[in-house]
Amino acid sequence: MSIELSIVMPCLNEAETLETCIKKANDFLQTNDIQGEVIIGDNGSTDGSQAIAIANGAKVIDVPARGYGSALKGGIKAAKGTYIIMGDADDSYDFTTLMPYLIKLREGYDLVMGNRFKGGIKKGAMPFLHKYLGNPVLSFLGRLFFKSNIGDFHCGLRGFSKEAFIAMDLQTTGMEFASEMIVKASLKNMAIAEVPTILSPDGRTRPPHLNTWSDGWRHLRFLLLYSPSWLFMIPGISLMIVGSVLSTLLIIGPLGLGGITLGVHTLLYSCAAFLIGFQLLLFYGLTKIYTVENELLPKSKKYDSLFDILTLEKGLIVGFILILVALGATMYAYLNWKSVNFGDLTGYGTLRVVVPAVTIMLLGVQTILFSFFFSILGLKK
Repeated sequence: MSIELSIVMPCLNEAETLETCIKKANDFLQTNDIQGEVIIGDNGSTDGSQAIAIANGAKVIDVPARGYGSALKGGIKAAKGTYIIMGDADDSYDFTTLMPYLIKLREGYDLVMGNRFKGGIKKGAMPFLHKYLGNPVLSFLGRLFFKSNIGDFHCGLRGFSKEAFIAMDLQTTGMEFASEMIVKASLKNMAIAEVPTILSPDGRTRPPHLNTWSDGWRHLRFLLLYSPSWLFMIPGISLMIVGSVLSTLLIIGPLGLGGITLGVHTLLYSCAAFLIGFQLLLFYGLTKIYTVENELLPKSKKYDSLFDILTLEKGLIVGFILILVALGATMYAYLNWKSVNFGDLTGYGTLRVVVPAVTIMLLGVQTILFSFFFSILGLKK
């Protein structure tokens, strides 16, 4: 008879709680007459966890590559069930209450997430920083960046179909594996559901494997790297708008703000802001191509049309025009200098020409270089 559900637990020295978790998982399968299996993805335990798992009827998969994600992937790949529910082996989740997950999976959802904030977090189950800062902030950023409605990005108890897991093509090996699963499912427009889940204090006497700051940073870094729009495009456009508006006003003349007068020195910084914004925008384009062509991010409907709009020839033409404009402005400044017999230029009028000229020249060079690199990355097109 085919296996419907595989319950997978990552394990690294969980001898204190592993037996309890496996018994609860087996009780759930037997009580609800579900054809299933319990799989332990062991990450090199040295406390006898493997023997405990085997004695309680679980299948042990040895995963040499260290990491939370590695242990889970090893166990999931060995799973034979149509559906998979993963959860930590520290007894913080009750494996006898998995039916809401299985019901949602049977209804056709690709990913079913637990929500500890809706289900309840028992006293001492979650550190203060995780409960009120880490999880809320990272979950908010995940919803913002990837247009996901998931309220708890980091709940360790979740279910998915084996087919959906294969389609996600998860790559990370550490704690950010949890974020990658939701990000990939969201980007691939998979059907996602949430169920309330109760989090209890874990039954171990040793500290948890999770490191608040380093693992929190790994989650944040992953969210940013998989969202080039928020990492590069939005900051880039913002800097370009601020830089261009302020530069235009300062080229016309000094700008008074209250008791402060902004002049040519501020113009240097506003032009620099514009250039930095432009570079961020270029990085967005290059990152987008790289991630799509290497199948790290899904291809949008407008992606292919970019190669019709942003061609090497058009980029070269725009770049050379910008350089010519810059050379023209430079010649104008040169003639002003010549008019005073190449002597000292009084005032800052000439700098209001030279600074924009240098900025435009840099824009032209960057546009030409970007056009070549853009074309190289898109050679498949």
